[in-house]
Amino acid sequence: MIRLGAGPLDRIVAVGAHCDDIAIGAGGTLLALCSARPGLRVDALVLSGGGTDREQEERAALAAFCPGADLRLTVDKMPDGRFPAHWSDAKAAVEELRERSEPDLVLAPRTDDAHQDHRGLARLMTTAFRDHLVLGYEIVKWDGDLGRPNTYQPLSPETAEQKIALLQEHYPSQRHRPWYDREAFLGLARIRGIECHARYAEAFTVTKLTLDLGD
Repeated sequence: MIRLGAGPLDRIVAVGAHCDDIAIGAGGTLLALCSARPGLRVDALVLSGGGTDREQEERAALAAFCPGADLRLTVDKMPDGRFPAHWSDAKAAVEELRERSEPDLVLAPRTDDAHQDHRGLARLMTTAFRDHLVLGYEIVKWDGDLGRPNTYQPLSPETAEQKIALLQEHYPSQRHRPWYDREAFLGLARIRGIECHARYAEAFTVTKLTLDLGD
């Protein structure tokens, strides 16, 4: 398996359309990053759920997924499932995030995600953060839009299990959903692990990558 390191990581940005998107798509990666780099700054933005019980879930969850990090989370109040009608508000939120952050890595939804909220946010991120490494995470769901990712973060069995435990602990509002269970999350992590010669992994899509391999 070809491996490329990201170099020093001091600041990352993580965004989600909904509370739990970041944790589902990149929770294991956040655990690995933050555990390896105490004091890592994480600027996180979630576009919906502000002022509701879901915001409280998200704040507790991301604090657990980012141990030892300097976490700065904003949860906005855009209506779930209606982001195309609130494009200007979403764009303003992303641009404000860009103005206050200069990350070494960006975690965001995939640009070809079937959910309109995820897809819209992803496309904003690749324009606002056009000179940054943007990893597009995947979210298992009813739409059946899982594709062929091209980038992987291997996860130890302990990290994979910790991710699932934190998802179950911190998002009780989602436990009724038929896809929100241990089998779904661990099964996808196992498949992605097979694809990168690891036990478990999270997978991402990179649309553009500049290499620095020397002169």
